[in-house]
Amino acid sequence: MTAQRRFVRRALLAATASVAALTLAACGSSGGDGKASSGTATETATGSHNAADVSFSKEMIQHHRQAVEMAGLAAGHASSAQVKSLATKIKGAQDPEIKTMSGWLTSWGEQVPEDMSGMGHDMSSAAPGMMSDAHMGELEKMSGTEFDKMFLTMMVEHHEGAVAMAKTEKADGEYDPATKLAANVITAQSAEIAQMNKMLGKG
Repeated sequence: MTAQRRFVRRALLAATASVAALTLAACGSSGGDGKASSGTATETATGSHNAADVSFSKEMIQHHRQAVEMAGLAAGHASSAQVKSLATKIKGAQDPEIKTMSGWLTSWGEQVPEDMSGMGHDMSSAAPGMMSDAHMGELEKMSGTEFDKMFLTMMVEHHEGAVAMAKTEKADGEYDPATKLAANVITAQSAEIAQMNKMLGKG
């Protein structure tokens, strides 16, 4: 009888350990908001969406990629510490948004746009405010105060395009996280436009 009780006890302990392991695995795989903790393209989109959400995500991914590419030039070309700081801020904000939107598209069964940044492809007609390949090449050749001025001028136009796209998403989109991201883009980039115009002496 004692041996039987020991067997039952061991079986219960084993079962409890298995449940604990499964619980820990589940907790480790997602953040507090139920999304993948890595914030990568594995993030799952839940809720209804429409064609406007898909277009916004695809176009804004490419738009953000070009902004990140432009921002990446500042470290080695800019002379102004203010410009370098702004570029770091832009990259820090837009890189995670690219991953988030890529996750949505994957969840919806849509193709994530191929990364064409830095590959010599002219994407100026892809979305509002996108720079041409010629403009990107010109910026890359600049340095010092000339780079600062051109970077700020181009980024103002680029941001204005992003704000226009975000306003369209807010009006036409259905997927709540996408319309919220659009609202954040409008707020953040409008503030940066004002900051950059001030740096250009226009504020």
